[in-house]
Amino acid sequence: MSDLLDDPVPGQNTPEYTVSEISGEVKRTLEGSFGRVRVRGEVGRVFRARSGHLYYDIKDDRNVLACTTWKGQIAGLSVEPEEGLEVVVTGRLTAFGAQSKYNLNVDEVAVAGQGALMALLEKRKKQLESEGLFAPERKKPLPYLPQIIGVVTSPSGAVIRDILHRLRDRFPRKVLIWPVAVQGANCAPEVSRAIQGFNALTPGGALPRPDLLIVARGGGSIEDLWGFNEESVARAAAASDIPLISAVGHETDTTLIDFVSDRRAPTPTAAAELAVPVRMELLAWTGEQGARLSRAATDAVQRRSQRLRDLSRALPRADSLLDSPRQRLDQVSDRLPSALIRGVQTRRVKLLDISGHLRPSTLRSLVETRHDRWRNLSSRLSLRPIRRELDTRRDTLSRLSDRLTTAQTTRLDRLRQQVEATDRLRETLSYKATLERGYAVVRAGDQLLTRKADAEQHTNLEIQFADGRLSTRQSPGSEPASAQKSAPKKSKPDSPDQGSLF
Repeated sequence: MSDLLDDPVPGQNTPEYTVSEISGEVKRTLEGSFGRVRVRGEVGRVFRARSGHLYYDIKDDRNVLACTTWKGQIAGLSVEPEEGLEVVVTGRLTAFGAQSKYNLNVDEVAVAGQGALMALLEKRKKQLESEGLFAPERKKPLPYLPQIIGVVTSPSGAVIRDILHRLRDRFPRKVLIWPVAVQGANCAPEVSRAIQGFNALTPGGALPRPDLLIVARGGGSIEDLWGFNEESVARAAAASDIPLISAVGHETDTTLIDFVSDRRAPTPTAAAELAVPVRMELLAWTGEQGARLSRAATDAVQRRSQRLRDLSRALPRADSLLDSPRQRLDQVSDRLPSALIRGVQTRRVKLLDISGHLRPSTLRSLVETRHDRWRNLSSRLSLRPIRRELDTRRDTLSRLSDRLTTAQTTRLDRLRQQVEATDRLRETLSYKATLERGYAVVRAGDQLLTRKADAEQHTNLEIQFADGRLSTRQSPGSEPASAQKSAPKKSKPDSPDQGSLF
């Protein structure tokens, strides 16, 4: 410490420190004297800073000890401090010179006894119950025969083997396992994420969504099962859209997830029994129902057959039903010839009586009467309205015919003018108008020639003028006559008889 001392004031031998020096010395003394300590007390004020660090107090009936758990240490705590909870904290004493305070840097928190744990459990239970998470009406029914079952448990324990063995014995189903830690600090967050992850799966996807969830763990102490009493696990189970069976511990073990789940099973094996029926019992039941259905159908057919036989005894025989009609037919057939003869004779007598009353004078008077009646009716029938209607219709038809003729003539004139204008345009655009200006068209058969070289290769040429066509013939490779005429004539050599003037 001699390096921390300054020269003493004359007349005094007490050393003098700076503020930082004395704060550092106090900090080293605290950390060196106490080291790692365990403190028991009740959790007081709890505050989580924006940085993620946790500040809280541990108190008894007379004193308060400030505690700090840094952000990186919180994940390692088995129990997160809550106000009013009696705990045992473990850490190192240190000092904070900026505020002249000392505190305990806590890296481990344990509940002080089962009484404190049960009090905390009862507090959480009342809070969740007040929110309605335990209400029976919000619990979902379990599917009778789920296709896929999701199991949230440890993959290495005996629990998953018991569940799979029981499912295989009762009714084999497809099982998806989500491995989690079933005790310790990682238990609650992993179980919550597993429940949420199963609910996030897509039905019928590559990894299909389960029809039923089982959250299972074997028996243990209340400390071992404490992860299933965490509020995050209970809320995740309550928010699950998939029906959930909790199978945590044995018959006497109770956790918060048991109250919010849709069904509670006393053991993991019992959870498998709740999940699926016994396949053999189901087959036996269906066989029994089929046999009952067959017996019922057979009995119904037999009863109806017996009823039909009973009714048939009360009916007369078919032969007896036809006896009376057959007799009546015989009687009518015997009476028919004589009845026909009598009918013809009666009608002949009646005809003779009527013909006796008919005389020529009577017929003539009847005809005249009818003729007079017809004449009266024809005189009453007037043809004038019909004639007027015919005249009106004839005038209308005449006017319509004139209009139709006029419209047709006008349309034909307009079309004729259009055709003539189009023909004049065609003549204007035709090459014949160009021929009128002194040009000509040269062809070799059906081929149109536009170059001299092409014309020299043909012997027969046809030249079209404005007033007709002219056919020419030339030897291959020879120049045209015009070219020959334009060539200059060679002068004849001087005659030997004529001398030069010079």
